[in-house]
Amino acid sequence: MLSKNKQKLITSLAKKKYRDSHHLFIAEGDKLVTDLISNHLSCTLIVCTEQWHNNCHQELTQCQEVIITDESQLKKVSQLKSPPPVIGIFEQKKNTSTSIPLDEQLVLFLDEVQDPGNLGTIIRLADWFGIHHVVCSKDCADVYNHKTIQSTMGAIARVTIHYIDPIEFFELAKKTEIPVYGTFLEGENIYSESLTNTGILVMGNEGKGIGPAIAPYVSKKLFIPNYPAGADTSESLNVSIATAIVCAEFRRRSLASS
Repeated sequence: MLSKNKQKLITSLAKKKYRDSHHLFIAEGDKLVTDLISNHLSCTLIVCTEQWHNNCHQELTQCQEVIITDESQLKKVSQLKSPPPVIGIFEQKKNTSTSIPLDEQLVLFLDEVQDPGNLGTIIRLADWFGIHHVVCSKDCADVYNHKTIQSTMGAIARVTIHYIDPIEFFELAKKTEIPVYGTFLEGENIYSESLTNTGILVMGNEGKGIGPAIAPYVSKKLFIPNYPAGADTSESLNVSIATAIVCAEFRRRSLASS
């Protein structure tokens, strides 16, 4: 059964200060937990039902500790409305180097993206479109927030997340002379602009867009047009939806030219 100390540890990880002090995070649900384990994230604890335990022997051999319990106990520590059959506790990835091959691939930079769900969805999009590095300003949501992790659907295991001072990052990027793309209402139509296979794609805050400290570093301003042109439509797009459109267009061009 699940001891009170284990319950206290798991529930404490809902708060960032405890996630950071323990260097741990929570993942819930069969697909997410098994995906993280199969991608070799270090698993310190599995709490699961007997049925899940009986069906998942291979996954369990890679975890430090396994506790079999019932749904009522899982409900006490789950952050979801309906408790899943398994909860996993994983070690946070240690990204010791901020060295990113900027001149070799597309990199996403997120400027103060505050919603954990948006951050998780963008990480999942990066994984889908083969973008291996997502750089976050220090004011972005925490990648190990429960909602972020759930929204990544396992992509957190394959995409490296960096939290870097934005000015330091863009001053470094300036030396490589690679293009920096950003979405602006006064930008050029993304569907008619020339796009490269390498560079930095900057996506801004949900309410303010790309901030004034970052905007001067953007060398190519892009605009996602509504349809039809001039129609009375929504004021803007959700940042994760805009990221999907931008990434899809970059990859479409890459495929068309290959």
